[in-house]
Order: sequence, then structure tokens, then C-alpha cells
Amino acid sequence: MSDKRISENSKLKDNLKEKGYKLTPQRRAVVDIISENEGKHLTAEEIYDLVKVDCPEIGLATVYRTLILLEDIGLVSHLDLGDNCNRYELVHENENHQHHHLICLQCSKVIEVEGDLLEELESNIENKYNFKIENHSVKFFGLCSECASKQK
Repeated sequence: MSDKRISENSKLKDNLKEKGYKLTPQRRAVVDIISENEGKHLTAEEIYDLVKVDCPEIGLATVYRTLILLEDIGLVSHLDLGDNCNRYELVHENENHQHHHLICLQCSKVIEVEGDLLEELESNIENKYNFKIENHSVKFFGLCSECASKQK
């Protein structure tokens, strides 16, 4: 097991313990799958299909409950990429906000945008409206470079 995975499991265990929950093998398996597939933005059903390979006794309802719990403790977040499906990804400690996503309308590829592009805009909104922004979500829809080159 990698040092990163040990650290994530330790953080997960501590977060669950603080909230009065235990780190069950099913919960660990769900987090491991999300971690192993980072950047793929998996649906609950896709996570279930991958988890049941190593944990065949797990049910889809358990995966859903686990995802809700992990979101409640701030370890994962869900996003809708315009296809009416909740997709899940790990929340990283160094992120103040959810990162932005580029979504290809042709092939459905998702590209994560690094860095917070809206810091100045957020500051302006907070000052103008006396409103404390906690988070934001930005999605850009268009064509990835491969799909755009096919259209030429």
C-alpha cells in the first residue's frame, strides 16, 4: 500500500471516528476505488461495479450510503457534468473550492482546470453584495482538442 493511500485511509478513519462512524471494509473499498480512479469522475454505479470485484458482498445501496457519508464528512464531492448523473471525486486538502471542469459535448471527456480562476471575481462579489462565498462550481462546455480537430 502506498504512503499516499495509508495517509488517505488514516485521514478517513480519523474523520469517520470524529463523527462516530467506523472505517468498514466497504467504506475503505469505496474510497480506494475513487482514489485509484482519480480524475475519472465516476458515477455511483461505476464505483459499485469496480468495488464489487474485490468486495462481491457489497450492495449498490451500501455504495450510495457510503458516498453520502463521505460527502458529509468532506472527503468526496459530487458534481453533475450536465448528464444528470452525480459523479464523485476526492476533495483535496489544499483546495479552497471545487476545481473547474471542461466538458466535451462530443465525446464527454472531462478535463480538470488547475487553479482557482475566480478569486478576483469572488472578492468583488463578496464586497459588492456583502456575501461570504464558501464554494463555487464552474463547468465549461465545448469541444476538446481531438473533437475540434475532427470537425475541421
